[in-house]
Order: sequence, then C-alpha cells, then structure tokens
Amino acid sequence: MEVSAATIHQPAHGDLTLSGHWTARSIGDLEQTLTSIHLRHGASVTLDATRVDALDTAGAWLLQALVQRLRGEGSAVAVHGLHAGFSRLLDAVAQQAAAPAGAAATPGRTRWATLEQLGRRVAEATGQATALLAFVGESALALAGCVAHPKRLRWRPILFNIRSAGFDALPIVGLLSFLLGVVVAYQAADQLRRYGANIFVADLVGLSMLREFAPLMTAIIIAGRSGSAYAAQIGTMAVTEEIDAMRTIGIAPLELLVLPKIIALMIALPLLTVFADLLGVFGGMVMARAQLGVSFEEFLDRFSKAISVTSYLIGIGKAPVFAAIIATVGCFQGMRTRGGPDSVGRQTTRSVVQGIFLVIVADALFSVAFSLLDL
Repeated sequence: MEVSAATIHQPAHGDLTLSGHWTARSIGDLEQTLTSIHLRHGASVTLDATRVDALDTAGAWLLQALVQRLRGEGSAVAVHGLHAGFSRLLDAVAQQAAAPAGAAATPGRTRWATLEQLGRRVAEATGQATALLAFVGESALALAGCVAHPKRLRWRPILFNIRSAGFDALPIVGLLSFLLGVVVAYQAADQLRRYGANIFVADLVGLSMLREFAPLMTAIIIAGRSGSAYAAQIGTMAVTEEIDAMRTIGIAPLELLVLPKIIALMIALPLLTVFADLLGVFGGMVMARAQLGVSFEEFLDRFSKAISVTSYLIGIGKAPVFAAIIATVGCFQGMRTRGGPDSVGRQTTRSVVQGIFLVIVADALFSVAFSLLDL
C-alpha cells in the first residue's frame, strides 16, 4: 500500500490545507516548508486537516510547533477537520509542550509518583528475593550432586579460598576482636567498680564475646572483605563473558566458582570465630587488669565458672550459617552483573550491604530462638 507524503499548501490567504500521512516515515523535509510559512501579524488562519490520513507523535509535534509559532507571531490559529483520535493526540502533545520544564508537580501527581516509586522498589526487591531463592536452590542441587559424586568437588579452589578468606583475614579479625574486648571491659569497668563487682567483668566479657560479638563482628568483617571479593571476581568474569565461555565448553559455573567459596567460608569462618573469641577475651583480661585490678588468674578462674560450653558452642554454631549467607549473597550478586565495569562496582556494593543486613537478621532470629529454647 502506497503511503502519501505529508503536504501543506495555502489555497487562499489565511487558510492552510494539510493532507497525507503526517508520520515519522512521511514528513520528510516538511519541517523546512513549515518554517517558510509566515502570515501577517493579527491574521486569522484555519488549518484544514480533513485530508490528513495518518498522524503519529512526530507529526503531532511538527504540527503543534507550527501552531505555536504562528500564534507567537500574533496570528489566530484554529485546526478543523482533524480525526477524533488525531485530535486527542495533538491535545496531548500540546499539553506536554505547554508544561514548563522543572515545574513543580501537583500534590496529587506527587502522591501517585511516590506510590509508583514505592511499588517499583517493592517489585524490584521481590524479584531479587525470588532470584536469590532460586540461586540458593541451584547451589543446593549442585552441592548435592557433588556429595553424590565426590570427584566433582574441586579441592584446589576450596583450599585456595580457605587461605584467602581464612588465614589471610587473621590479622584484621584478631586486631578488631582484641580492641572490641578492650572496649567492652572498659565500658563495664566504671559500673562494676561502683558496686564492688569487679570480678564479674569476666562474666560480661565472656558471654558478650563468645555468644554475640565475636561471631557477629567476624561475619561483618568477612562480609566486607571476602563477600565483596567474591562479587567482584565473579562480576568481572560475567562482564568479560568468561562465565558464558565456561558454559559453552561444558563447565558448570556453580561447581567451579560458587561451591568452593561457600564450602571454604563455612570451614574458615568458625575457625576465625574461635580466634576472635581468644583475642576478644584476652583484650578484656588486659583492660580488667588495668582498670579493675583483676589479675589474669582471677579472671580465668571466674571465666571458667561463668561461661558454659553451651554458650561457647552457640557462638561457634552461628558461624557456618553466617558464612553460607555471606558467600551465597556475594556469588549471587556477582552472577547478576550485567553491562560494563560500573555494574561490577554496583553489585559489589549490594553484596556487602545485603550480606551484612542478612547476617544481622539471622543473628536476631538466633537470639529469639535461643530465648524461646532457654539457651
């Protein structure tokens, strides 16, 4: 079907006749023709659009620009004969053109815009949570396959990740745990001294470090250190299409990249927690001796009586769960990397934020569960 080009001509003074298809495909050089049309100031002009066969947004913008220019030159312009659907499109374009740039939105529009933004964020969060659950399921299936066929486990990546996420993290974990023990004992010293309960600093430092602070702070440090590294490494491989290349040659990315990190961190984090327990309690001992006059022997004697094996195991038992959360979130965000290098940084940031958030949520759930179980 032949499409007639958009045309405009002036059969009589003050009248303009429009015809053809006023669409992006047919307007051609019509803009130059419209620019050359000028009327005397104060003239009354009628645009006869009866013969306009088609109109899209591009044609409507062009027509509206002509109307606005002629009116700006002092002419009275009226459009007649335009199809009802075309007329509504022209009115919409006119409203958009008339809206001032940066104009403040009305309260009603602001309210709807806020609800729309909230809805988009909820939908995005729901989609990401669903994708994370799917990723957890895929990882669990891959782990089950490796357990059923142990030869599929890649021990070299596992040992490498134990070293990088565990042994290499000992200095920072030890230093921060020691300082945390010092802070806890220092904050308790003044209050305990008032009541002559200096020896109970061992109870406070021991319970707080072994049950809560040591596993939680270690997990937060590892989330910022190793979780971000996992997301950055896998994200970079996704951007450079190395993961697609693995799938092409028959290597499962989950077995090569994800499972070794999860297994290694679930081994390393409990060991780091034990190390943090030791350094945190030692920091509390040093501060107790300096501020409260409690010797190391007295501190350890009270510590052995106040702290049960259950309290120690509770802190250690949290560590594998925290490790699974950190490694899974880091790998998941790395796998979701799309686009260029800026996406790597964005997903790395998300992995740290979401990993720390989920670790704290898990710790809160542990506290509620232990309270209900009277542990």
